[in-house]
Amino acid sequence: MIFSIGLSKKLVLPAVASMALAVSPALFGQAETGEAIYKRNCAGCHGPDGSGQTAMGRTFKLGDLRSAEIQKMTDAQLAGTIAKGKGRMPAYEKRLSPEQIQSVVGYLRELAKKK
Repeated sequence: MIFSIGLSKKLVLPAVASMALAVSPALFGQAETGEAIYKRNCAGCHGPDGSGQTAMGRTFKLGDLRSAEIQKMTDAQLAGTIAKGKGRMPAYEKRLSPEQIQSVVGYLRELAKKK
């Protein structure tokens, strides 16, 4: 026997669909975007736009990730810095997979185009 609580399909289906959208893509085996990984791990110091204009960024005199100096680095060099860390920047090789690090590198390239 089917139990009905009197809710119409018009109300239930949109609610279920919106809950599904709120679930992390990683739960469904989808790759998380470089932007999402950057915002979660990097933006606190480097800023959402990569400028380094945050309290932490100014304290440690972080450079602008969109600058020509940073952008002339190869993808391998950027990935190595993210993985191994540099100066006061922590290493992320134990927190992020190589694929996630490459996604962040790709996002850093996108940030430079938005400057």
